[in-house]
Amino acid sequence: MRLNENQNLERILESAVVVSWVDLMRGAQSGLIHIEYGFAPSGTLDYLQVWSSITRGHWLLACAYWMSASKFHGTGVHFENGYQSEGLAHILELVMQHQNAFVLPPDRGRQGLLQIPTPTQEEITAAAASVSEAFDRLGSMLAQPVLV
Repeated sequence: MRLNENQNLERILESAVVVSWVDLMRGAQSGLIHIEYGFAPSGTLDYLQVWSSITRGHWLLACAYWMSASKFHGTGVHFENGYQSEGLAHILELVMQHQNAFVLPPDRGRQGLLQIPTPTQEEITAAAASVSEAFDRLGSMLAQPVLV
């Protein structure tokens, strides 16, 4: 079962970053955030990385989420370079663990990149509503009994 068509995975990831903007920009008035992601051979999202640029051309890894462990990282969300955001961690955990409830991006054989510029207040409000709607729908989906 999936959320409505407006709740595609890229849109909810973008919304997650927008609602966590203050945490990722560390007080800067403007900046740019990149979300890089890649797929596992199964066609599901394997990892994503959130990069923050406060100073033009200078990128810092803010956090990463890995679905599978390796000798270089564990599973789940990991913040880097002093970044921290409980809200973003919670959203990423829910979205990544239930990513099949969202419409996945096409052409899963490639890596994806989302670029997010400084949001307006209207965009922050819309992103918060999008995240809230996704959580509400996901919560009701998880509460439904599974028919076998």
